[in-house]
Amino acid sequence: MDEGGAALEAVRERLRDVRSVSALTGSGISAESGLPTFRGAGGLWGTHRVEQLASPDGFASDPQLVWTWYNERRAAHAQVEPNAGHHALARLESSVPDFTLVTQNVDSLHRRAGSRNVLELHGNLREARCNRCADIRPLEGGIAFEDFEHECGGRFRPGVVWFGEALPADVWEAAAAAVTRAEVLLVVGTSGIVHPAASLATHYAAPRALIVEINPEATPLSEYADVVLRGTAAALLPRIVTG
Repeated sequence: MDEGGAALEAVRERLRDVRSVSALTGSGISAESGLPTFRGAGGLWGTHRVEQLASPDGFASDPQLVWTWYNERRAAHAQVEPNAGHHALARLESSVPDFTLVTQNVDSLHRRAGSRNVLELHGNLREARCNRCADIRPLEGGIAFEDFEHECGGRFRPGVVWFGEALPADVWEAAAAAVTRAEVLLVVGTSGIVHPAASLATHYAAPRALIVEINPEATPLSEYADVVLRGTAAALLPRIVTG
């Protein structure tokens, strides 16, 4: 593990010579855009129990409460812009033949920054889907309470993965395959405690891969990293991605 200034230059040099790179991002990369992390001070989980807002049971019990919160989240996402960290990863994608961005975030900031090959492990808030027939509808301005009942008898729910639910199989398989073939894995702004996402760094990265953690604080993933860069994504990624 290397935390020194020379480490940043070593990562920069390595990225110039590789063909396959993956990045795993968490809510920390969006914090500098103004979105609070879930588990940090002032995080969104501090106001309600997880079971009320992000579980099938919570939705069945009080869909209006759930949609109130997710509409507020969508409004918050619309008020912020991608930061320098998001833009740096988009630039990196354009310079690497095989680049995959795997994110736990549902805020769409990576896409807005210009990233194209984005795998959203936990879904997104651009869509709602029926919990009965799986019909999809776009979410452009949120959803009104009178609109979440579907004609099939089901209800439209946010297009995100809730606690107790499995990740979309196709998205997970694509993420695992991308990380397995990556020569460099950037682990950016993730707490490292959400599974199975964290296992991408601990179990799926190839032995030959250079694992680089970018985070202001130590995480459970730090011990798996070959290089640890202590700082924010917005400060460090533009220094790494110089092209």
